This record gives sequence, C-alpha cells and structure tokens, in this order.
Amino acid sequence: MTTTPDEQDPLVKGVRLRDQRARRGPRETDPSVARRLGQIGVLGWIIVTPMLIGVFAGRWLDRVFETGLFWTAPLLMLGAALGFWSAWRWMQSA
Repeated sequence: MTTTPDEQDPLVKGVRLRDQRARRGPRETDPSVARRLGQIGVLGWIIVTPMLIGVFAGRWLDRVFETGLFWTAPLLMLGAALGFWSAWRWMQSA
C-alpha cells in the first residue's frame, strides 16, 4: 500500500521548495563585472578611509602639540590596521 503525500501539507511544500532552490543554486551565474568592480571600490574605501582619518587626526595633534610627525605616523599605522581588519571582516561576510 503506497500513499502519496498531500499537496496541501506545509511540510511537503517546504521540502519541494527547498529542493527547487537547491537545484537552481548551481545554475546561478557569477556576479557581473560591474558588481565586482563595485566590490573592489568599496574594499578600497574600507581600507583608505581609516588611514586618512588617522593622518588628519595625527597632523592636527602634531600642529597642536608642535611635535613634527610624532602623532601622524602611529595614527596612520593604526588607521591602516583598522582598515585592513575591517576589509578582512567585510570579505569574510560577503
């Protein structure tokens, strides 16, 4: 005695939908060139922005305390580290 699953059953509908999505997944195309270029641009800004903030803050502190490059260099390095860390996290989540 064979029984067929009821088409109105939510579990059966959910399993079929999941199966359709799984079959459709490998056929999906790669992102377009424009999308890749956009991602590269965002990645660049993620790295550069903290570095620029570090440079501007360091130059301001150096002018206030008249210390040459005492604050600019470390804040630039701190900005670079923060930018690369942020880029790494963004790449891992994308």
